[in-house]
Amino acid sequence: MPEENERKAVQIDTTVSHPARIYDYWLGGKSNFEVDRIAGEAVLAHRPGLRWSVRANRLFLGRVVRWLTAEQGLRQFLDIGTGIPLDDSRHPHEIAQAIAPESRVVYVDNDPIVLAHAHKLHASTPEGATAYIDGDLRDTDAMLAEAAKTLDFSRPVALLLLGVLHLINDEEDPYEIVGRLVRAVPSGSHLVISHPASDLLPGTQQEASRQYNQRVATHQTLRSREEVARFFAGLELVEPGLVQWHEWRPNPADEVPEGAMSGHSGVARVP
Repeated sequence: MPEENERKAVQIDTTVSHPARIYDYWLGGKSNFEVDRIAGEAVLAHRPGLRWSVRANRLFLGRVVRWLTAEQGLRQFLDIGTGIPLDDSRHPHEIAQAIAPESRVVYVDNDPIVLAHAHKLHASTPEGATAYIDGDLRDTDAMLAEAAKTLDFSRPVALLLLGVLHLINDEEDPYEIVGRLVRAVPSGSHLVISHPASDLLPGTQQEASRQYNQRVATHQTLRSREEVARFFAGLELVEPGLVQWHEWRPNPADEVPEGAMSGHSGVARVP
């Protein structure tokens, strides 16, 4: 766990909006600033159902972690782009370790405010382990080397990439980045992706994205279902395949507004 003086030393620029803090605002969190709220509201003006969509993404994460732990027997998770911890949401290590106390979870993010809250991600059962890496998905090799201090990459790992790949533009070759991650894990590992869509709600989504990119230094790139499917090339998609994230093995109690749209998501096994 980071020492208190280390957390105080984290430098946060409150004049520039950041994806993790805007996402926190949409989720109803408190770890955001006026600049993030202004940017968030500009997007919501063109995508009013977005708050429900990002909440549905969190529920998707919970269902996936439960399924991987309870039904697939995975005990290792690498959660990349984990975001700001929420007080009213269970984190992957809490979900996995409630089922299998020996589970090991590594979180990765590069927002200083996430680092300031990282102590919440270090709690663990005595049998398991958790860790937080202040790192960037683009620096894949360094991230994997640091994760290897907690995870055993000779055993299956769940690669969790929820709501992060749209922050990697095409020039940075997100497909090769995901390929490097997949090549680093053995057979029986799983790749989990959720990605905002370019081909859902075309009348509003594109303008919402434009508003986002005008206000946030880290631009987003929306992708179609076909483009998201490319991330799973060579892997074994599990049922129900590539679907909107609120449609992936939903719980009967999950709230789904009429006409709901979220984004593309899937879970695939590494053969």
